[in-house]
Formats: sequence, C-alpha cells, structure tokens
Amino acid sequence: MAAADYLPATLRDAGAFLKQELASFPGRLNVTLRCMLTSAIVIVVSMALEVPELALSLLVVFYVTQSNVVFTRLVGMMFILGSTLGIGLSILLLKFTFDYPLVRIVIASLVFFCSAYLIRVLKIGVVFFIVAIIVIYVQSFVDRTDQADLLIRSVLWVWVAVNYPIALTLLVNTLLLPAEPQLQLRAELHRQLAALDARLMPLIEGATSHARITPASVQQGALTLQKLLRFATMRDAHYREHQAAQLACIATVSRLYRAASELPTEWRGASAAQLKMLRELQANVRALDESVALGEPYRYVSVVTAVERNAADTIPAAAELQRALHAYADLFASGAAPGPSGAGEPMVAPDAWTNPAYARFSLKTLLAVLICYVFYNAADWQGAHTIMLTCVIVALPSLGASAQRALLRLAGAAIGSGLALFMVVFVVPRLDDITGLLLMTLPVIAFGAWIAAGSERIGYAGVQLVFTFSLALLARFGPVINLTEIRDRMLGILLGVGVATFVQMSFWREGEGDLLRQKLAAMLRAITVQLRPSQTGVTGHDELPYAQRQLQAWAVLADCEATLSRVALEPDWRETDQAQLTLRAQTVLAQGREIMLAGDTLRNTLAAQGGTSDARTVDAVRSAQEQASAELARYAEALAANPPAARAPRRNEIAAQAGEPALGSRGPLIEAADDLSRQVAGLPEWSADAGLPEPAAAPSSQALRS
Repeated sequence: MAAADYLPATLRDAGAFLKQELASFPGRLNVTLRCMLTSAIVIVVSMALEVPELALSLLVVFYVTQSNVVFTRLVGMMFILGSTLGIGLSILLLKFTFDYPLVRIVIASLVFFCSAYLIRVLKIGVVFFIVAIIVIYVQSFVDRTDQADLLIRSVLWVWVAVNYPIALTLLVNTLLLPAEPQLQLRAELHRQLAALDARLMPLIEGATSHARITPASVQQGALTLQKLLRFATMRDAHYREHQAAQLACIATVSRLYRAASELPTEWRGASAAQLKMLRELQANVRALDESVALGEPYRYVSVVTAVERNAADTIPAAAELQRALHAYADLFASGAAPGPSGAGEPMVAPDAWTNPAYARFSLKTLLAVLICYVFYNAADWQGAHTIMLTCVIVALPSLGASAQRALLRLAGAAIGSGLALFMVVFVVPRLDDITGLLLMTLPVIAFGAWIAAGSERIGYAGVQLVFTFSLALLARFGPVINLTEIRDRMLGILLGVGVATFVQMSFWREGEGDLLRQKLAAMLRAITVQLRPSQTGVTGHDELPYAQRQLQAWAVLADCEATLSRVALEPDWRETDQAQLTLRAQTVLAQGREIMLAGDTLRNTLAAQGGTSDARTVDAVRSAQEQASAELARYAEALAANPPAARAPRRNEIAAQAGEPALGSRGPLIEAADDLSRQVAGLPEWSADAGLPEPAAAPSSQALRS
C-alpha cells in the first residue's frame, strides 16, 4: 500500500483537489509570467519614486491581468472608470463634509448603498464595486489626520497607485506577452482535433489507444470554445461579422471531440473497407484542422467509395464523426448561412427596480460595513483597517458565494501572512538593495499568480495571498520589522468575515437552494429537447442545430455545477435539510450528465444502424426515446414546482417491446435504448416528504459502454 493510503480520507481528498487545481493547462504559465513581469516593474517604480500604497498597486495588477488581451483591456478600462469616479466622489464628499463627521458618514453610507445596489443590477457592476471600496477606504484616511491638505494628497495618491499599474499592465499584455483570443481559439480547436487524430491513428494501425477523453474533458472543452469565441468576437471585426459561422465551427469540433470519446480503444481484425473509411476520417480531420488554421472554408475530402464509406455504420462513433464532417462541409457548399447567434445580455437587470432582493443586499452590506467601522474607531485599532474592506469583498449575492469567497480570502491571507512572517524573521534582516527585495518577493508573486490563474474555485486565494504578503512587507519604503502589522491585518480579515457572515445569515437570507432547483429543471428541459426522436432524421438539416443545442446544454450543466458548489458551502443551522438538498442536487446533476451522454449514444447508434435493423426494433427504440423524453419533461416540471413534487421516473423494458429475449445477447440499438431508460430511471425522488436518496445511482453510461 502507498503511504497516502494511511492518511485520513479528508486529507486525501484535499490533496487530490489541490493536485487537480494546481495542475498546468494551456495559458496558465503565460498569465503567471505576465503577472510576474508587471509586478516586478511596479515594485521597482513604486520604490524608486516612492509611490505609496504599493500593496494596492499589486492587487490591481492581479485583478486586471486576465486570460487574454480583450478581457484585460475591458477590466482595465472599468477599473480606471471606477477608480476615477470613486476618487472624485470622495473628494467632493470631503470638501463639503470634512468638518461634519456625522454628515460625512451619512452621505458616504448613501453613496455606498447606491454603489452596492448598482453592483447587482448593472452588467458593469465592477465599476461600482471599485467605487464602494474607495469610498469606504477613504473613510479610514479621515480618522488618521485632521489636516485637510494631507488628506486630499493621500486620496489623490490612491488614484495614482491604482491607475499607473493599469497602464503598465495594459502595456505588458499588449506588447510583451500578448494573449490574443483568436490565437487561443485556434489553438484550442487544434488541440481537440489533434486529440481526435490521436484516437484514430491506433485504430488504423491495429494498436491499442491509451489516450482517453473523459466526459469532463468534453464538457470543459465545449465551455472553453464558447468562452474564447465570445472574446474573439469582441476583439476581431471578422469574427463579429461571421459569428454564426464561427459558432457552427466550434459546435462541429465539440461534436467531433465528443464522438472521439466514444471510439473504441482498439479495433483488431478491421476489414479493408473499414480501414479505408478510418483513413478518410483522419484525412478530413486534418483537412478541417488546416482550414481552421488558415481561415478558409472546409471541404469534405472524398477518397473512398460510397460502399466503403458506409462501413462507418459498424461503429456508431465513427458514423457520428462522418455525419458531423459532412454537415459542416455542406454548410459551406450550399452557401446557406447558419442560424443567428443569441442576443446579448441587457445592460440593466430586467427586475432592477422591482426586485427587493437588491435593496436588501445593499442594506445588509452597508450594515456590516458600519458595524466594522464603529468597532474600528471605538477600539482605535488602526492596523485592522482590513475589517471594512473584507465586508465589501465577501459581499456576494448568495450565502454560498459569500462563504466561498470568505474561505478563499482566509486561506490566501493565512498563507500570505505566514510567508510574510517567515520573510520578516529570516530574510529581511539580510536585505540591502532592490535586487534582494525582488528575489524575496517575486517567488511569492509567482506562486500567487499561478493560483490566481486557476479556476474560480481557488483563483481568489492567489490574489489575496499576494495582497496580504505585500501589505505586510511592502507598506513602507524600507525594511519592515514590526510583526504586529501582520497580526493586525489577519485579525481584521477574520473579524470582517465573521461580521459579514453573521449579518447575511441573520437578515434576509439569500440562499441559492431554490435557484439551484430551477436551474436543474432548466438543465433537464435542455436535455429533453436533445432526446426527442423528431430531432433524429436521416437528412443532415438538423446536424448543426443539434450540435449547437448540445453546446448550450453543456453550458447549462456547467452553470448548475457552479451553483451547486456554492450551495454546498452555504452556512445553515438546519444541517439535515442542507445535506438533503446537496445530495439530491448532486444526484440529479450526475444523472443529467449520464442521460445526455446516453441519449447522444442512442442517437448515433440509431442513425448508424437504424437502416439495417428490423422495423419492430427501430419502432421500439423510437418509442423508448419518446417515453424517456416525456418522463424527463414530466420530472423537470415537477422539480420546478413550488413545493417540488418530482417522483422517480419509471423504467421501460425495451427488449420486450422489440420482441427480443430479456437475457442473452442483444443488439446495439436495444442496449443503447435500455441504457437511456436506466439512466432516466436513476433520477431521485425530490419532494417535501421524501427522505435522502439512495447513494447508489444507476451505473454510468461511460462504464457500461466500456
């Protein structure tokens, strides 16, 4: 047994989680290098010119540096707008209320309330997030001095400390290490097509393929393509003009990647016709890859006869590859334009002025900030000014999202404080120039940047790590030897998290349990559309729309996963109810993914072998599709009801309807239809009077097919 087997299960799970989240992926090193380079320049400039608030400058660098140039510029512009608006409002507020503390606090509270409200209702809410932070941050300056000129200078230096790092970040991201979304999109398309090529090669050579494509990889690949296409259309006019055609391209590649995950690991004894068919598929995959790289229309490469091409029907996944390639080639050959892309999100939330949840959120956040402000001044504890900022930073719409942000902030602050303490004790006494300072700080910045470039589940911890570390060590233009500042920053964060969590749990709890249930129902409805037999025709007119709907289904499923991860972290006094909700949602989410995979497999098998099977079997399979779709639609409607009253769907016996024996060898169509019925029947009962679902769900489609 390995040494890790003797560790508690919690530690093993945490280790597996960190191993997954800290693993390298395309683009992560690029983001890390951009953060390191910009941070090094900012440290040198701030230390040489004595620009104050260096920790704030580094924080801005990490916030603005994003995965590509488009997103970096967008965030940078919004930060410039928000900081300028926040500083302007703060100076006006100080000009008229400096000698009237009560009036100043009241007006600052009104400005903060309006900013918190606009965070929720506007698409560019990050601008007013910056305004809210600056308005609160400036109030801590007022309590340090009674000289108005020094106060205004401090406020103006904050504007400089925020905006000059943005200019440097945009310069580095544009000139030195640019990450263009068009190139990233082409690279991701090439990666998925290369993975498909790697799966086809062993089948042609009669070898065993060791490269696996998991359903999670398929889902992540589809989401990555959608995200990069959105950024590419923002960056390039050509992509905006041909957005629908580009969407058809990524839908086709995602469909090919999905079919590649269904290919067998080996195919020994393949006939000559079957090998020719595989070689044609490989030639077309490479032709599609080349057309994507060159930006030219794709044309299907025909090198075999029609009889040899029909050999693909012996493997449903190969037939699916063939249909996807033909459908995409026919799109250009016919000159028909793809369907229009979806409309963008509105700038203002539709219920901005009618939903009381937005005003309640603003009041809760303001209450938490005022409690911390009163404590901060009553205790005369200047080192704990992070207590107010923490209340703003962890203020998110739901309890789960706030808890997740609070945990990441605490974890990042703890690691950053520990590293700062180590440096103060062992490294700082041996420093004497800027080179030593860079050698001390850049490894920590690189570590924080690597974490920040990861997924949303750990990304904010990297930002907080660097901010806490720099706040302790880089607050002055000389060596820091006072350990109490490290303690005060950490305690301020702990108290801020505690106050914010208590206020959010005590007033107008805004959990996402009901929202998660509605999102799960929407996910099941999207899968229901995919299961309908009317979408499976012998013509190719529905091939591209089907692939695009599948992309949308993957996006809805990913949204449900993100919501579930937040709901699982929601603090609740009723632990039993929370456990029931989480377990039911996990079961529905897992079964939804398996139902979508099983439905796609049945569709491919029916399209490949429906013409060679007897009519009774085909009718039974289509009837099974209709029943599965109806049962899933019924379950989704009952799940969305309030209160929910979803009963476990019943399982249909497909073999009996087709006249095949229940035992013994059954055809691929019956196996695929039976797998779909089994997965639909695996959905748990979800009602007010139902207990916890059974932990043993239906076996996965991937395992059955393997």
